[in-house]
Amino acid sequence: MLEQNLSKMSVILPTPDTYETIAKTLSYLRKQTVKESLEIIIVAPSVNEIAPQVEQFREFYQIKTIAIPDMHSLASAYAAGIHQATSPIVALAEDHCFPDPDWAEHLIQAHQQPWAVVGPVLRNGNPESSVSWADMLIAYAPWLEPTSAGIVDFLPGHNSSYKREILLIYGSQLEAMMEAETILHWDLRAKGYQLYLEPLAKASHTNFGQLLVWLRVQFYCGRLFAGARCVNEQWSLSKRLLYVVASPLIPLMRLSRIWQHLQERQLQSLLSLKLLLTLILGLVVDGIGQGIGYGVGGGNAMEKLSKFEFHRDRYSHSPVNT
Repeated sequence: MLEQNLSKMSVILPTPDTYETIAKTLSYLRKQTVKESLEIIIVAPSVNEIAPQVEQFREFYQIKTIAIPDMHSLASAYAAGIHQATSPIVALAEDHCFPDPDWAEHLIQAHQQPWAVVGPVLRNGNPESSVSWADMLIAYAPWLEPTSAGIVDFLPGHNSSYKREILLIYGSQLEAMMEAETILHWDLRAKGYQLYLEPLAKASHTNFGQLLVWLRVQFYCGRLFAGARCVNEQWSLSKRLLYVVASPLIPLMRLSRIWQHLQERQLQSLLSLKLLLTLILGLVVDGIGQGIGYGVGGGNAMEKLSKFEFHRDRYSHSPVNT
């Protein structure tokens, strides 16, 4: 059981600039059924830019802003927020993912069990285009609504909740582990912890809708993931070379898994020819990124990717529906 604390969960919400960037997400957090038990931690380059805008919000247990003048990635923001949190549970939030009113309540309830990580199910917040659906399926197919509760291998990055004391075991390595949360989840499982998917906790995720922007993001994500995996798991040169050689198989493997997830949810009808072709294109670009990441590391992928992590509304719709 968790220790009694007036603040039951800290929600960490980064912004690279102003209050307006996170205003919509905050409006959804203000609708939470247990908002009085939530500590909201806003991570921003400047406290002065945010604090006057949020000090009016009295419904939360606490809302505070911490400053990172050089916010070079989401991972750095989340790690800083985790260290500053005072609740036994920390939940990660984004400026483009909007939780249902009982989202926090169900995450907190699930954490009464010994799960190290509890994740929500997600729905597509902008389902108008094939690019948006391809982005959703590549990133979140295992947790797509509808799904069942249960212990899983990994959970949605940037949108899951953790027992804070478990994350703190990583010390100075926490930021590096947060760069690719799938790797963090695998490591937690290797340490004997369990991860739980709670389908009663739901959120709507806004995806990329512009093809060229999305393809760039797929490449950077693939390279970042592979580079981080090699470093965090201390791969030998021979293992890295093996994965470089095998990287052309990555798109096929991932496509097969996505199809399996759609079948399990009886959502096969989503996969039109247009979506299938878009999905294959994105998976191929991701596979190229992974091949390069396994070969020469992540390079500047984190820096490049950080430019697209915020302001999703700029990239969620295309002038031409694709």
